[in-house]
Amino acid sequence: MQLRTLIERILQLIPVLLGISIIVFAMITLTPGDPVEIMLGDQISTPEQEAALRRDMGLDLPVHERFFRFLSNALVGDFGNSFFHRRPVSDLILERLPATIELTLVAMLIAIGTAVPLGVVAAVKKGTLIDRIATVASIFGVSLPGFWFGLLLIMLFAVHWHILPVAGRIGYDFEVPKVTYLLLIDTILAGRLDSFLDALGHLILPAVTLGLPMGAILMRVTRTSMLEVLDQDYIAFAAAKGLGRMRILIRHALTNALIPTVTVAALETGSLLGGNMIVETIFGWPGLGRLVVEAIFSRNYPIIQTAVLLYAVTYVLLNFAADIVYTLLNPRVKL
Repeated sequence: MQLRTLIERILQLIPVLLGISIIVFAMITLTPGDPVEIMLGDQISTPEQEAALRRDMGLDLPVHERFFRFLSNALVGDFGNSFFHRRPVSDLILERLPATIELTLVAMLIAIGTAVPLGVVAAVKKGTLIDRIATVASIFGVSLPGFWFGLLLIMLFAVHWHILPVAGRIGYDFEVPKVTYLLLIDTILAGRLDSFLDALGHLILPAVTLGLPMGAILMRVTRTSMLEVLDQDYIAFAAAKGLGRMRILIRHALTNALIPTVTVAALETGSLLGGNMIVETIFGWPGLGRLVVEAIFSRNYPIIQTAVLLYAVTYVLLNFAADIVYTLLNPRVKL
């Protein structure tokens, strides 16, 4: 049954990716702006030179032919070359992806590490001052625009207090051997405590900017789910059996209450990978989101198309991973 479900999920991915490819390609085609004109800028060029550049970029072909060429090449792992970098798109994405993954993982740790404990405490202490403070804090966190919150953190911790760096992944005077391409792990593997602390300092502000608003959402979901679970009969039965309060909360209540939280966390993780473009741009973080922003402004079609497909695959895989976690939290749930 598990193998069959896995095969079904993989087959479901095909029409999703095809539909997304068509929509993205259509939107790119309808978007004003010519990559050739953007590339040439204010340079003086002849119509023949422009035509040669357009032909070299494949923009002289009809729209449908360009789409089917991209699709057929993508099936064999060839996503084309970047218009401006003159390098394979897959190489550019693989260079930027580790930075985005590292930022997403740390932001997720911050979000879950704050959301689950606060959500449980707010549910257990329902109606008390702690519950009210947690609820107000979650509303405040959800309402924070990422670009404003990021700029506020920069002004406080980087400009005013000079505690943390403004941009980048690590200082220019640090060289770390690349093993996993995740700087925090690579610095530990290299035994470089100074490099680790510097990389961590660069990571804190963007990770907090992404993690706290997400943690606010997860906290509200966890609180609501815990309140529903605590009213169930099996919780009262466990208490009547004389089980300890902490055992009831963790083993019986929390494991069932986390199922909605896992669902939202999976969706939010996909949002972090695909929606952190503004945060990466504000903090000068050399990740995939910043690369996509640059590609959008320069009409670098191959990068945009490939990145969107990657985001779609990530969403589907994360939802499948969430389903697997369901079965671990509650064995009665079947895929």
